[in-house]
Amino acid sequence: MEMLTPTAAWAADEHRMFTDAVRRFFADELVPNMERWTEQGVVERGFWEKAGAHGIMGGAVPETYGGAGGGLAFDAITLYEQGRVGDAGWGFGIQSIVIHYLLAYGSEEQKQRWVPGLVSGDKVAALAMTEPGTGSDLQAIRAFAEKDGNQYSLNGSKIFITNGQTADLIVVAAKTDKSEGARGMSLIVLETEGAEGFRRGKNLKKLGMKANDTSELFFEDVKIPRTNLLGAEEGQGFYQLMKQLPWERLVIALTALGYIDYALSETIGYVQERKAFGQRIMDFQNTRFKLAEMKTKAEMLRAFVNDCIVKAEAGTLDPATASMAKYWGSEVQNEVMHECLQLFGGYGYMMDYPIARLYADARVQMIYGGSNEIMKELIARSIDV
Repeated sequence: MEMLTPTAAWAADEHRMFTDAVRRFFADELVPNMERWTEQGVVERGFWEKAGAHGIMGGAVPETYGGAGGGLAFDAITLYEQGRVGDAGWGFGIQSIVIHYLLAYGSEEQKQRWVPGLVSGDKVAALAMTEPGTGSDLQAIRAFAEKDGNQYSLNGSKIFITNGQTADLIVVAAKTDKSEGARGMSLIVLETEGAEGFRRGKNLKKLGMKANDTSELFFEDVKIPRTNLLGAEEGQGFYQLMKQLPWERLVIALTALGYIDYALSETIGYVQERKAFGQRIMDFQNTRFKLAEMKTKAEMLRAFVNDCIVKAEAGTLDPATASMAKYWGSEVQNEVMHECLQLFGGYGYMMDYPIARLYADARVQMIYGGSNEIMKELIARSIDV
């Protein structure tokens, strides 16, 4: 079975032990439930709690806040292994991103208050950036948090929010100063329980990732304590987002590699068994050449992703490199799903075979986290200096 890394510079014995533990947990608790959660359109809360109890979400969190005290590589392993079993429903990617926002920008009181619950799975997190009409243009957001005594009064809406139906804790990007552009944005944490004026829209119907609850969120004079501001002062939100987006984009590349490895494994097994014109599909030169091309691209991506993990652990993963990983990883993922489905023939179009679901799940990877067109622009800016 493929691994994120058997030999990379960042890998140590504890990473291999953690990989084994995550694989056993996913085999026992995730894989048997994937189809049911796809039909439900949401992963059950009990799974989050089990993942927390098994330490799956806390590898990269300091012990002070309920974690194991390791580096980002532990989250990378969890994300890759989730892709490696073909799951796109469990929203741990966003949970990890929010945890690291809190660790980076939260006060000590905020970290003690929120992070342990996210690590244990008692709380589910969401990150609310995108709005109808804004897409990747974060500076154009219109959600507004107005000072109201010792509170903010939040108004606006968000769309395409992962974990939107289940989130207890939502990091909301909102303007705190309408007269400013990027410098007028702040990140404010909304605790959803009992929040008057907060409303979740319906669970959105999507092309893929059907087990992941994705929603519109609405805020009508929602009162949030001003102490829930992330950072020491207002106006830091855009800077905070930009500093954390490299990890978010690496998350997409990591999951892409996991899905690729899973798709290749399933496809190789199929073409070795399936026969046509008196021979295995594997024995046709076209099949062998296609698999050779895909395997090569997978290994190139694996080497790049592992290098990015080293940089992320050292705090040196820059936006351009992370953009390359997200762009290249998601493009290769979609290419591989396309080619693998073709090798399955008509059966590849049937939902009885996982490649059909993987094909649908892959498409959004080129859109969210910043579209690949935006990634190319960011990469180009690093060249044109």
